[in-house]
Amino acid sequence: MNKKITIAIDGFSSTGKSTLAKQLAKHLGYVFVDTGAMYRAVTLFAMQNDFIAIDFFDKQKLIKSMSYIKLQFQFNADLGFAEMYLNDINVENEIRKIEVSNLVSKVAEISEVRVKLVEQQQAMGEDKGIVMDGRDIGTVVFPDAELKIFMTSSLLTRAQRRYDELIAKGDKITFEEVLKNVQDRDFIDSHRENSPLKMADDAIEIDNSDLNREEQFQLVLDLVKEHTKSM
Repeated sequence: MNKKITIAIDGFSSTGKSTLAKQLAKHLGYVFVDTGAMYRAVTLFAMQNDFIAIDFFDKQKLIKSMSYIKLQFQFNADLGFAEMYLNDINVENEIRKIEVSNLVSKVAEISEVRVKLVEQQQAMGEDKGIVMDGRDIGTVVFPDAELKIFMTSSLLTRAQRRYDELIAKGDKITFEEVLKNVQDRDFIDSHRENSPLKMADDAIEIDNSDLNREEQFQLVLDLVKEHTKSM
């Protein structure tokens, strides 16, 4: 697999897109980019500056402040993956909290935000050899990606995975709150006007409801081998 390709992984929230992307990137020696972390970081910035909360959202203030938002991925050798930095501060843990999850889809709806972040994402993938996951990678960011994966899973399975992850981190949350968050994000992501979540025509759909991480990884790795072999 000397020929490097672009691997686009899209899908619903809490389907394990980032976990799979990290595994592939590490195995292949590729760059991993978690685009969801970028939208989460912008959401955190909006929260910190009182632009957004559950009951209000000043979109124009956020749009006008986009030039003040600096996003970077910095590799953490101990963890084995790159962490998200917002204006030179590590925010990897903060952006994973339920408070951010409850608002990120609203931020991701904004065209001006998407345009800015898509430009950065496309620049990251100019030299190929990249695994990028998100909601519109195969349809908007890299429509010519050699391999496109669309991940899905049952609603309850995804909510349980997300709940277990948050509890393991020490967050105080109920399963019902997580389930509602997943449902709400599904609706907003799929119905937004700009770059809605949908499967690319040439993507391969993978339902991982009954797959463990290793089975999922091996399945996709075989697809990578097939695509690089045919080039």
